[in-house]
Amino acid sequence: MQNNGEADMPKGRSRFVCQQCGFQSEQWLGRCPECSAFNSFVEEIVGEVKAKPEGRRKTISTAEPLGEIALRKLNRIPIGIDEVDRVLGGGVVPGSAILVGGEPGIGKSTLMLQVLDSATSDGKHKAVYVAAEESMEQIALRAERLGISSSTIFVLSDVDVTLVCEEIERLKPLVVAVDSIQAMLHPDLASAPGSVSQVRECTSLLVRTAKDVGTSIFLVGHVTKEGLIAGPKVLEHIVDTVLYLEGDQNYALRVLRAVKNRFGPVGEIGVFKMSEGGLEPVPNPSEHLLSRTSVDVSGSVVGAVIEGRRPLLLEIQALVAPTYFGAPRRLVTGMDYNRACMLIAVLERRTRIRLSDQDVYVNVAGGIRVSEPAIDLPTAIAIASSRYDAIIPKDVAAFGEVGLGGEVRPVPLPERRLRELSKLGFRKCFGPVYAEGLRVDGEMEYVPVRHVTDVISMLIKLNSKPHHSDLEP
Repeated sequence: MQNNGEADMPKGRSRFVCQQCGFQSEQWLGRCPECSAFNSFVEEIVGEVKAKPEGRRKTISTAEPLGEIALRKLNRIPIGIDEVDRVLGGGVVPGSAILVGGEPGIGKSTLMLQVLDSATSDGKHKAVYVAAEESMEQIALRAERLGISSSTIFVLSDVDVTLVCEEIERLKPLVVAVDSIQAMLHPDLASAPGSVSQVRECTSLLVRTAKDVGTSIFLVGHVTKEGLIAGPKVLEHIVDTVLYLEGDQNYALRVLRAVKNRFGPVGEIGVFKMSEGGLEPVPNPSEHLLSRTSVDVSGSVVGAVIEGRRPLLLEIQALVAPTYFGAPRRLVTGMDYNRACMLIAVLERRTRIRLSDQDVYVNVAGGIRVSEPAIDLPTAIAIASSRYDAIIPKDVAAFGEVGLGGEVRPVPLPERRLRELSKLGFRKCFGPVYAEGLRVDGEMEYVPVRHVTDVISMLIKLNSKPHHSDLEP
């Protein structure tokens, strides 16, 4: 009797599906014959279709009025590390999936070990560290360096995602860390680890297991050279929270930033300092970031920005020097390059400060990268201060967005910025005009300005002694 091979076919099969039109193929194709898209085929698992039992009625979901839906209290489990709990919105939610991305060597594995150790410090719960890229001995060496020797943290060195899920179901831990998701492998897929299909299927299986067991799972992800998490974009949609660990390896400061959070605020940051004992939380990052040097130099201004719900005081530095080439250089660190170039153009056009024959260097001290528009006004003041070699007093700060016309536009949460400035001893702050006015506590003096020329004239006295025909007629 001839056997057609169907009886020996394994239950788990895979197929290739075009992500543009849905065309299916038994093998990978470089170009879709249906929609002519290139490199659009992704391997997917074909699940076994189970027959529906006869006589069983299908469960029908009914819609309910919004006001009558019973609200359940969201139970959070504090990790025990204040900066991590702040970013997560107060702690982890049971059954949630958290994706942690960052550059190689930035401290992701160190942070995961510290999170597991802090979450199980009471000795009542278990935690699992899945080492998909390192051996158990390497994890033990890192734990010894961090001073972690907990018997409630289990280390599993395996890349098979099905075996990892079985171990999670057996141990039922409070927290699981998978380092990293790009190294995990689904045995039913023939593609290599790190491919689109492998990352997507492994993440989906881990997330389903975490929600079934009620454990919180941290997935460590690689990033591309552009700074984005490697793998399919759907990876960020599967998980509940996406965190980025940012920082420069030449600096000790690390910033944990939430870019997606279904259970808390987006944009919240936690600040850490890298030391020999691991990542140490920085409870007052403004005081840590501000330079307390006694040397008075031009081109240095303190700016008040908001990251998430936390006010930060940053030192904005600028250096303006004559250029010796045909085109002047613009070098920017810590803020958007195009934003800084726009401010240089606004200063030259609206305040008549000649910068076309000058090299301009802008730096946010401390290794922090800021994207909030409130950094515009202190950056413009720092550039003008360096251009005219005018020293800005150390107890003066500024914040505000600068438009293309040179106008200073309002930014949110001004009173929170002023309270942070007053707490650290600042006496004067320049900022936008608010129609409702601002309540300033303490001895802080708030000076509202409408145009960037106003604040520069008050601080640098441009109208008194222009240098070498710097002001165009």
